[in-house]
Parts: sequence; structure tokens; C-alpha cells
Amino acid sequence: QVQLVESGGGLVQAGGSLRLSCAASARTLITYTMGWFRQAPVKEREFVGAITWSGGTTFYADSVKGRFTISRDIAKKTVYLQMNSLKPEDTAIYYCAARPAIVLGTSVNDYAYWGQGTQVTVSS
Repeated sequence: QVQLVESGGGLVQAGGSLRLSCAASARTLITYTMGWFRQAPVKEREFVGAITWSGGTTFYADSVKGRFTISRDIAKKTVYLQMNSLKPEDTAIYYCAARPAIVLGTSVNDYAYWGQGTQVTVSS
């Protein structure tokens, strides 16, 4: 069982930055992949990026590549989503998710555990 708690959302102007955190509670995460997803109003939840816990391999959606960076702090069992050059279209609720596999997944259905989400609003 994995519990996830996101934090760090807020309101930022276009071009600004935010860093989201996802604290995980689990005995071990070595065999997990951690993902970030987002959901804007009246839209489906979409993949943002993911990182393997063991090796730190990352993968990003094209829409955020070069602007967003995922990292993890093994000792703190925390995953981060650093978001730079934010755009109004990045406005959404951002969710952290955990997948019990060492292979990166990009689909909502690939992930078994989800956080409650944190709101990110980018003003123009």
C-alpha cells in the first residue's frame, strides 16, 4: 500500500515557476515508478511525466518537455515536479501516482495509487 500527498500548488503568472512535491509513505519504493498527471476542467486526466524510483529514469509528455523536470529524494521518499516557463494552458489539478513496476507507464490505468491532487493556476 502506498499513500501519496502532494503539495506546492498555487497561483503563478505566465513565465513563472512552481515546484510540486509528492511525499510517499510505503515500506519500500524500489520497485515503483512515480508519475505526474494533470487534469484541467472538462478534460481527461493526462500524463505529464514519470520517473523510476530505482534508477531515476525519466520520461515526459511532449507538451512539457524542456520545461518540466521530475526528480526524487530517496531518503525523504519524495518526488518533485519542477515546472518552469509556465503557460496558462498548464492550469490544472496535478496528481502524483505510483505504479508497482520498474517500467515507465504513461496511462492512467498503469498507476494503482493516487494522491489527492494540488491546484496549479497560471494567469496570463
